Amino acid sequence: MELKKNPKADLERWKSTLFMIGLVISLGVVLAAFSVTQKKSAVDELQRLEDVDFEDEDIPVTRQEQPPEVKPPPPQQTIEVLTIVDDNTEIEDEFEMDDVEADDDTQVEIVDLGEEEEEEEEPEIFFIVETMPEFPGGELGLRKYIATHVKYPNIARENGIEGKVYVRFCVTSKGTVEKVSIARGVDPILDKEALRVVKALPKWKPGEQRGKKVNVWYTVPINFQLQ
Repeated sequence: MELKKNPKADLERWKSTLFMIGLVISLGVVLAAFSVTQKKSAVDELQRLEDVDFEDEDIPVTRQEQPPEVKPPPPQQTIEVLTIVDDNTEIEDEFEMDDVEADDDTQVEIVDLGEEEEEEEEPEIFFIVETMPEFPGGELGLRKYIATHVKYPNIARENGIEGKVYVRFCVTSKGTVEKVSIARGVDPILDKEALRVVKALPKWKPGEQRGKKVNVWYTVPINFQLQ
């Protein structure tokens, strides 16, 4: 006799449904456990924060002290002492005033203070101008004059001293030679002779700047050479 399976007792057709139900129940249990864990952690954190004592920090209040008010000293009172004496008492410290009225015979001494001399500003001395000073006869005339007037010092000749002396001087607006000095010397003996010759130079034609005669610096070399 063949056994027949009751379709109602077949569990295979409920297999998928039961699997889904079991999966839902498992997921629900996991979610519930996770929720309980989160709540417990939150409660523990709050409990820990409540147990912590926060100390209140007292911030001192600073206040700038005002300097004590200084009262000015009271004004000093001057008390005049009056001494009452008898009318017949002589006063030794009596002030006497001489008669200073002047009459016709009074002589008055007059002191002459003199006039203050005004300091005159020294005219400017130029180095280069539009028209430079010119010696009578030009450069050639200047060389001839120096060559004929220079005397070689015997001491310098005997000692073999030679060289070129540069003499600096000012040709004034009037053509005269002033402020003569040694710009570059060789020996005191030769320098002295060069100064002597330049100081004896005749008048020059003054230099001009913008049509006006002015003072101009000039430098001339004097060569002392032994033959």
